[in-house]
Amino acid sequence: MSRLPINLTDFLRQRTVEGERIEYKAGWNPDPIIRTVCAFANDFENLGGGYVVIGQDCDVNGQPVFPPVGLADNQLDKIQQELLAACQLIQPPYFPVLSIEEVEGRKLIVLWAPGGQNRPYKAPDAVTAKKKTWHHYIRRYSSTVEAKGDTEQELLSLAAKVPFDDRYNQSARIDELSKPLMQAFLQEVGSTLADDAPGLSVEALARQMNVAGGPTESPWPKNVGLMFFNEKPERFFPGVQIDVVWFPEGAGGDRFEEKIFKGPLARMTREALNYIQRNFLRETVIKHPDRAEATRVWNFPYAAIEEALVNAVYHRSYEEREPIEVRISNEELVILSFPGPDRSIRLEDFQTGRAVSRRYRNRRIGEFLKELEMTEGRSTGIPKILKEMAANGSPAPLFETDDDRLSFVIRLPRHPLALVPPGDSPQVTPQVTPQVTPQAGMLLSRIKGEMARQAIQDALGLADREHFRKTYLAPALEQGVIEMTLPDKPNSRSQRYRLTALGQRWLAAQPGNDKP
Repeated sequence: MSRLPINLTDFLRQRTVEGERIEYKAGWNPDPIIRTVCAFANDFENLGGGYVVIGQDCDVNGQPVFPPVGLADNQLDKIQQELLAACQLIQPPYFPVLSIEEVEGRKLIVLWAPGGQNRPYKAPDAVTAKKKTWHHYIRRYSSTVEAKGDTEQELLSLAAKVPFDDRYNQSARIDELSKPLMQAFLQEVGSTLADDAPGLSVEALARQMNVAGGPTESPWPKNVGLMFFNEKPERFFPGVQIDVVWFPEGAGGDRFEEKIFKGPLARMTREALNYIQRNFLRETVIKHPDRAEATRVWNFPYAAIEEALVNAVYHRSYEEREPIEVRISNEELVILSFPGPDRSIRLEDFQTGRAVSRRYRNRRIGEFLKELEMTEGRSTGIPKILKEMAANGSPAPLFETDDDRLSFVIRLPRHPLALVPPGDSPQVTPQVTPQVTPQAGMLLSRIKGEMARQAIQDALGLADREHFRKTYLAPALEQGVIEMTLPDKPNSRSQRYRLTALGQRWLAAQPGNDKP
């Protein structure tokens, strides 16, 4: 039975290169494997630990080779017994989650090693040696290295400093974790654990997903579990909300409209983004007398907003009671979160896209957001914001914090040609249309009236149902450009899908379509 909260095949194909969170081993070699498990347990960068895949070979660039070399059936029990004995040599004892998986007909052993609660950990440099020497190990890029000198001292200083999101919440009960929410997450990320989840208790499922722990007689949920898998996480963490405030007369005006989003972290973030996209993003079409092709610009590019808001959800402190605030006017969109970035990051590095965090504040939140493909991690957020603003032709974003790093502000200026009233220029026509992914756009172009899922999938020429659902259907539903004919019965055999008014507007705005 799989015990991984991921779909291994997708994991290997999507996170292809060996890195700080994954290592491939073609065969069983206890010495380097135990050192790597120790390094993941130490989680020096607060990335959430990592995975060791045994039986998966890779090329010189660190990319997995398919089909994998695999492990013989008669090796599996022997490896597990030796692994158990070797893990007992880690000080203090640490045991990764082990799962036997099958990829393209080959058996693999996968070790999931989350960041440990009792770091720092030490492991022997040679498991099989009679005289053993223990060392602290950490991950450096795609390698496991011994922690020495100042690095070792810094690791020792992290003793008992478990990130807030990975701590046990002793004021909550295990049954306050929602099993339906956990199952929905596993289904969305394509984990094979989703198949076993209905037969597991809340506690058993939560332990396998590493969102609960503690002794058997007194289990506790972890903070990250309550944030993602409780309907009202604000009961445990006041201030876990996103406030979207619209200033029709500008920030100095007398009028404003406010909408507050609460709920599980991923849902809250998506709902806030969808609300902003539907209500405040506008495309301006600029027609040119000397050529047929028009120029299209957005007042604020959606991809930059998405990256900035998810960045705030990822990196804010959940020990503070201040919400994330999105302030929107005709001139700029501002995202405010608390506290500011790590002091090791210089403000000027943000403007050039070179800001690199030394250590992540919320290792488990980042882990879940990555599995949901809401963030890439590894300090790619700021460069992506800069890239998306430049691609839209917008002014460069501004990043602000104070000397004490108490808050962090991202300002996205409006495109100078956007939101021009129609009467001011006969060549500029503002149109309110949604932004959609390329895949969602392809789906919209294939829908005729009301269509069943299989009919749409066939029209797109796609064979893989899960790929179609995750890459085409789900984004189109989230972006509000299609809708279900039976929204209260999402799994009904009679379910059909049709364009919404937003979807029709987007389709009509595409080149080659007749405009109304």
